[in-house]
Amino acid sequence: MDADLPMPSALPIPLGEEAVPSSRAAILARLRERIVAFAASRYAGAHAEDLAQEVLMLLHEKYGHLDRIEDLLPLAFQILRFKLAAHRRKAARRGEYDAVDVDVFPPISDAPDPATVLERKELLAKLMGGIAQMGERCRELFRLKLQGRSFAEIQGLLGATTLNTVYTWDHRCRKQLLETLGGSWQAATGGAP
Repeated sequence: MDADLPMPSALPIPLGEEAVPSSRAAILARLRERIVAFAASRYAGAHAEDLAQEVLMLLHEKYGHLDRIEDLLPLAFQILRFKLAAHRRKAARRGEYDAVDVDVFPPISDAPDPATVLERKELLAKLMGGIAQMGERCRELFRLKLQGRSFAEIQGLLGATTLNTVYTWDHRCRKQLLETLGGSWQAATGGAP
């Protein structure tokens, strides 16, 4: 609220000749009360004071030559209607009408839910137990595959004569792991590896 403007009185603005305020400041003070009430009744709510202040500033800056209440009253309310329309457009553009309170509905977390975490831990324990029961060559093959090595690199590291030998070892090791886990990838992992 501007310190230059006096506090409004509770008196209505008369439009007749009987009690017209003498100074422009008194007219604006009485007009301010009516503007705030009108803006509050048109769903501006907490913004009614701000809108009234903007209207009064506009009247002071651009329409300083007007001194009569008959000129200022319709002009003030026309400006206020334009400001209210702009306020509604801005609120709709920002999504303020359909905004949801963060305290009531917290945003969705990216963290997995506890059930998924538990399922993954159980699956990892099963896989680690199954791999631990396998032979040395299969454990080494899985370790190299988990490191991101290609089959050609694994061929050189394990000393296989051909690339097809590594493919055969991989097939046999996965088949053995499948049997260790119960015979079905669907039950163990939810899909093929």
